[in-house]
Amino acid sequence: MLKIGIILGSTRPNRVGAQVAAWVQEHASRRGDATYELVDLLDHPLPLLDEPLSPMLGQYQHEHTVAWAGTIAPYDGLVFVTPEYNHGLPGSLKNAIDYLHAEWRNKAVGIVSYGVAGGTGAAAQLRQICGQLGMADVSRQVVLNLHTDFENYSVLQPNEAHVALLGSTLDQLVDWSAALAHLRVEAAFAG
Repeated sequence: MLKIGIILGSTRPNRVGAQVAAWVQEHASRRGDATYELVDLLDHPLPLLDEPLSPMLGQYQHEHTVAWAGTIAPYDGLVFVTPEYNHGLPGSLKNAIDYLHAEWRNKAVGIVSYGVAGGTGAAAQLRQICGQLGMADVSRQVVLNLHTDFENYSVLQPNEAHVALLGSTLDQLVDWSAALAHLRVEAAFAG
């Protein structure tokens, strides 16, 4: 069975992202087509990138990097839950992505974004980064607007259209994760 990580990209106090990630996990876990696990960046405190060598070499020097690599490597696909700060993704998520290289490769990625404008700027940046790292981002995306999809900008209230779109996003994610499996196996065998 496929293993999908739901990465919560915000580490801010009072973040609404925890609600969004829990909502994604709740609906995903009902599906039965993969196992879905929450990966909260708060549980993986990474300093600003401090590896002396490029992550492309895979020669990680620090325990926190080795632990982070061990967390990400087993997943077949990922859902990034990202806020948008100043029309971009949060530094915590970018930093966590920059730590690794091979662990991201040949994995499908779905995006659930939120913010004043739905997080579309953050999602666009994330798609560029994913492409550079050899990840395949699916076209379906869940966009949550702080004005209309959260009560008082703080309590998530997704509607049925969001639930349906999340289902479509996860359908694509599972299909692409399965389709890319042979590439992940070949890379592991070659490594």
